[in-house]
Amino acid sequence: MASPFVEIEVDDRVVKVTNPDRVYFPQTGATKLDLVEYYLAVGDGIVNALFERPCMLHRFPTGLAGDKVHQKRVPSGAPPWLETVRLHFPRWNRTADELCVTELASVIWAVQMSTVEFHPWNSRRADTESPDEWRIDLDPGPLSDWAQVQRVAHVAHEVLDELGATGFPKTSGGKGLHIYVRIKPEHGFKEVRRGALAFAREVERRAPDDVTTEWWRKNRDPHHLFVDYNQNARDHTIAAAYSVRGVPDGRVSAPIRWEEVDEVSPEDFTMQTMPARFTELGDLHATIDEEVFDIAPLLEWADRDEAEGAEPPADPDE
Repeated sequence: MASPFVEIEVDDRVVKVTNPDRVYFPQTGATKLDLVEYYLAVGDGIVNALFERPCMLHRFPTGLAGDKVHQKRVPSGAPPWLETVRLHFPRWNRTADELCVTELASVIWAVQMSTVEFHPWNSRRADTESPDEWRIDLDPGPLSDWAQVQRVAHVAHEVLDELGATGFPKTSGGKGLHIYVRIKPEHGFKEVRRGALAFAREVERRAPDDVTTEWWRKNRDPHHLFVDYNQNARDHTIAAAYSVRGVPDGRVSAPIRWEEVDEVSPEDFTMQTMPARFTELGDLHATIDEEVFDIAPLLEWADRDEAEGAEPPADPDE
């Protein structure tokens, strides 16, 4: 008979996990409790990735075989110690109290609520309108391959080095690669996105056979990789470092070292393999808050490009 619940001690909290034996990943047989144990194993890393950021939850109430729910609002009945941050959404003139992780117990509570993926904002609750994280998303096209992602990652790394910016790479947990750069929270989303587009255009200039910055998907060459600057738009989120993805093999968005780019593949990092890697290496993004970059050079590039006739970023919600 399946266990109705287990109680998980997380620091000074106790989180009740119901249906611990429910299979969430049919391909591997991984259960809800396996998911809990994974997040406990990488606790410092997932908390660092989510710390004080509004967080959208991607929930699978009956596992991957069932429907996926994108949830902004923390439901009623959440424990009193759970922290949230209130956000305003102008398009609908509504607010939502989103999860704001400050401790590992809140991650485990979210897993109890059937969360598989954690998608944080690139700003923190102290000033949700001023991003402190610039996100470079290397998004391969339908006819791209991992080798192309690897090539473009090296070009992006080269440009970052020239700027004096420290990039922290991670696999996306899908087919691509993300690079995060900590920035001063001195600009709004539109300016950060504008700078991100200028960077993407520079990468495109250096790798024109591999890269596109074409906004419209229908106009992109399917063999090209899109440097998706739109991930810096307000309320656009991507899976956090150490987040499991809702894919059959339980793949994880895994921080990697730059010297590993040519050695690894996205499928190397799963719920099964990451705990041992984390034990060995620790959190590869642990020092990201110490490497803060001023995006002024990117905004100068944006000014230059627009003076030469380039279009500013289109509305990301069009």
